[in-house]
Amino acid sequence: MRCLYCNCTESKVIDSRSADDDRTIRRRRECIGCGRRFTTYETIEIAPILVVKSDGTRQAFDKDKIKRGIIKACEKRPVAVDKIDALVDDIAKRLYNSMEQEVSSKQIGEMVMDGLKQLDEVAYVRYASVYRSFKDISSFMAELQRMMERKESENNG
Repeated sequence: MRCLYCNCTESKVIDSRSADDDRTIRRRRECIGCGRRFTTYETIEIAPILVVKSDGTRQAFDKDKIKRGIIKACEKRPVAVDKIDALVDDIAKRLYNSMEQEVSSKQIGEMVMDGLKQLDEVAYVRYASVYRSFKDISSFMAELQRMMERKESENNG
């Protein structure tokens, strides 16, 4: 690490501690050449994930875009922000742990719907209605019927 003040390449670490929820290490260094102190941060390099859209175009994965969609589905619903954050973090973690460089928007949409189904059924239906692009009321009703059947079988089983 090169000193900011004298460009010396030799320094010693005086203090190290974790930062940013244990994803970053903060190191306090002292330059061997001039004796001045400076701080460096060490983070894990994350390989970018590309999202393949239904039309074949690709764009960088964006956690915030997922969060905005979930927040919109949960509007005026009793869903805490920390639950939304946990869902977004879980989806991002699963995507990064998959080690895939490309993931389809369909896969992400299904992950969001699975998570919303657990959080709030109304939010799930809102998201599904946009995501699945229900063409008419009968396709919407068919999805509601499947939900009710699943819930009924969970209660009976």
